Amino acid sequence: MKEPKIGLALGSGGAKGFAHVGVLKVLKEAGIPVDMIAGSSIGALIATFYAAGSDVERLYRIAQLFKRKYYLDFTVPKMGFIAGKRIKDMIRMFTYNKRLEELDIPTAVVATDILNGEKVIFTEGPISEAVRASISVPGIFVPEKVNGRLLVDGGVIDRIPVSVVKSLGADIVIAVDVSPIKVNGEVTSIYDVIMQSIEIMQHELVHHRQIASDLMMHPAVEKFSSRTFTNIEEIVRVGEEEAIKHVDDIHELIENWKEKNNV
Repeated sequence: MKEPKIGLALGSGGAKGFAHVGVLKVLKEAGIPVDMIAGSSIGALIATFYAAGSDVERLYRIAQLFKRKYYLDFTVPKMGFIAGKRIKDMIRMFTYNKRLEELDIPTAVVATDILNGEKVIFTEGPISEAVRASISVPGIFVPEKVNGRLLVDGGVIDRIPVSVVKSLGADIVIAVDVSPIKVNGEVTSIYDVIMQSIEIMQHELVHHRQIASDLMMHPAVEKFSSRTFTNIEEIVRVGEEEAIKHVDDIHELIENWKEKNNV
């Protein structure tokens, strides 16, 4: 009997995006295959690490070790405070210097062309370049220049890339929304102002992505900040808890698809 192709759309959300790691763990334990992934921003980072061959245990170790100080390389502000070379080197290391077309799972990385407002989808080329572009929060990271285009965070144009994973050939799309805004959180720096402003602007867009996916997970990350990397293990656990709730729903989606398509 033919099996459906299951695609995962991993959304942007800063540090809250480590909930994606918990989701991947539960899907694997439940025997639910991930046949293709699309990611924006932190979703792109987690997607490529996983698709490059990092098993879930290794992703957990990476998450536990992830501290903002390890990837910040400040520069004289012109188009951003952070040069981004350090995190690009880290991405290159954790994805074994692979190209997107060499990944174990077909993966798409979403970025935004800041000059013409177009969505840019990477499915080939150096992973470090594509992900570095996708995580370039405007005003924080210096934009990444790729093939003459000036690129910023994929979440600006497509916070949860449901349509992108569909275009890879997914029959069933599972989306993960880590975008809930932390209300009444501290705003004490220009970094906080920029991140909170972007989150507010993008919040309404998520509703439309939900309609387009077959199943949308909403890990309870509202109490966490997207800007601090101090509760990573707890955030991962919240991702696990949300995925566990939906395992039966996903199996039902798979069975329904089979009944419909294997007449």
